[in-house]
Amino acid sequence: MRILFEIFGQTLSTLWAHKLRSLLTMFGIAWGVGSLLLLVGLGEGFRSGNRKQFDSLGENVMFVWGGRAPTIGGSFTGLRQYYLTYKDYQDILADCRSVKAAVPVISRQDLRSVSDFFQSSGQVLGVPAEFSQIRYVPIRDGRWLNNLDDFQKRHVIVLGDEARRILFPGRPAVGSTIAINSIRFEVIGTLQPIGHGDNNTLNLRMFVPFETMRQDFPPKIDVKDAISFINYQPKSRDLHETARLEVHSVLGRNHGFDPSNPDAFDEWDTIRTADNVGKIFDAMNAFLGSVGLVTLALGAIGIINIMLVAVADRTREIGLRKAIGATNGSIMFQFFVEGAFLTLLSGGIGMAFAAGLMAALGTLPSPPGFDPPKLVPSTAALAIVALAVAGVAAGLYPARRAAMLQPVEALRKE
Repeated sequence: MRILFEIFGQTLSTLWAHKLRSLLTMFGIAWGVGSLLLLVGLGEGFRSGNRKQFDSLGENVMFVWGGRAPTIGGSFTGLRQYYLTYKDYQDILADCRSVKAAVPVISRQDLRSVSDFFQSSGQVLGVPAEFSQIRYVPIRDGRWLNNLDDFQKRHVIVLGDEARRILFPGRPAVGSTIAINSIRFEVIGTLQPIGHGDNNTLNLRMFVPFETMRQDFPPKIDVKDAISFINYQPKSRDLHETARLEVHSVLGRNHGFDPSNPDAFDEWDTIRTADNVGKIFDAMNAFLGSVGLVTLALGAIGIINIMLVAVADRTREIGLRKAIGATNGSIMFQFFVEGAFLTLLSGGIGMAFAAGLMAALGTLPSPPGFDPPKLVPSTAALAIVALAVAGVAAGLYPARRAAMLQPVEALRKE
């Protein structure tokens, strides 16, 4: 143990004697480790922010709107507009075996909402109570719509967070009333903020029972029982493509067009979008990680080069130590410890710097769709393994060169 402490002390004194050289060498490794962790952490921040945006919609949500279908089968020149109806929603529930749940939605953006304090022109949606099982609608105060509200066509409403702030600035909203195109509605609930930013359009939405909306504010189109769009969920994430094709089949049958024509549908499969975005982030993380590893490798090469220079500068010292009895193993261990110490110390500094910088960025407000960068455990483990490999490479080869020197030749070296 005493010998080990002596070797470690000699290592520190040698590094201190060449402060600038040691500092520049350590900077290369610290920069490589720090950039690896920071780049992957930034990518993870993008991934996390994107995932939150999808979560603000709901879990495994799929959308379908009315579209344009060929006027004549097989024709792509003459297109006719078709609109979704309440029957489409009923048939999707009855005939689509891979669909777990579905809800019809009536959406209007031309309605004027007035409270005793202010007015708003936010989007009003007529939805059934089951809407909350598919979409993300976190209640802040009061309650969500229920089946009795829908069945009795009650004039009740749930306000989004920004709609609440506009219509009831600094005042309680639940229990108050607002007028939508002169029809009075009682506020029974308010929502927590959804998405990023107070002015996000999701937070301006207001929700009323579906049957109430269908009675008082139906879509402004000349189609019986028309609805704006349908939200549905597959029974499992893996069945989203099957569910989508089943929905296509129902709409094609009900509206008289070929369901195999993808241009006839206006839809959004958030599952597919999330998977595609996830692949992009995986590729980005791989690229950023490879850039960091290359930087780390360059730093390790710099340490090998510096240690080889150290061997050349200390040739006479090596010859003298071997002449008075130092073994090849002790000489090799001395230089190996120096290389490994430089690598691990600079790597630790790089990790600490990256973690501190990411923690500081976490205190700043994040732009929409982006979360603060975070230290990824798997990347930190990869950096530790890479450091171990770099430390062995940086210390072993120069150490072997030093140990193989012949005492007589080393002492003759000027």
